[in-house]
Amino acid sequence: MTLEVKSLAEWEAAGIEGMLSVVIPAHNEAGHIEETVTTLHDALDKAGIQHEILVVNDNSKDRTEEILQDLSRRFPQVRYVNNQPPNGFGFAVRCGLSNFRGDTVAIVMADLSDSPDDVVAFYRKIQEGADCAFGSRFMRGAKVIDYPFLKLMLNRCGNWFIKVMFWMRYNDITNAFKMYRRKVIAGLQPLLAYHFNLTVELPLKAIVRGYSYAVVPNTWRNRKEGVSKFKIREMGSRYLFIILYCLLEKLLSRNDYRDRPEIRETQLQVWPR
Repeated sequence: MTLEVKSLAEWEAAGIEGMLSVVIPAHNEAGHIEETVTTLHDALDKAGIQHEILVVNDNSKDRTEEILQDLSRRFPQVRYVNNQPPNGFGFAVRCGLSNFRGDTVAIVMADLSDSPDDVVAFYRKIQEGADCAFGSRFMRGAKVIDYPFLKLMLNRCGNWFIKVMFWMRYNDITNAFKMYRRKVIAGLQPLLAYHFNLTVELPLKAIVRGYSYAVVPNTWRNRKEGVSKFKIREMGSRYLFIILYCLLEKLLSRNDYRDRPEIRETQLQVWPR
């Protein structure tokens, strides 16, 4: 597929002012996607937030696309795109980040593990002036429900390791539930990760490149049905590569490159809409 190439300034300007885009990667999520989308829509509508819900159908083999077709007919704020093979979480999120229309974007899971009320809370933080809103499931005010014990232990060890390496207080960098201004997504290019390690690349690059962020407690609950797409082996070399890459950038750049005028000439590859 041919990619459309835009300058960084053009891509930033393409966002609709005041609109929040919610990007949801979905692979075989027929059992969850309707509830997730309708609950999100209702919460954002009730809060008076102009929004779109962009679901990336990640080569699903079940009724996911059929349900998305119905949802897009019922709600003008809902649309979906089909991710091109190969499928996978990182591929799907990157597809969504190349197609969202708002000036702010949130990444939300399709299984309703992330609370719609937290999406509203994150957006309020962005409105207060932060470039990013990062969720933490392990701070005062947060709640974790039915987290598998082994994954929980690996999560805490991994996040402690990242905290020490980057000398920061934020304790849940692997939490996929985050929100960014459009300019941040533009400024994080080029993205390298294609798997779940994208959840680490996005916030670490944002922090290293000097964007401001607020940490917000969030609720996480394990999926009610189906199988998680996350595999424990993802915690291995792919994560380590991205962590070391971002650490090297931090050590060598000293956050000074954001002031260089040539960053405005960065070219972005964007999937055609």
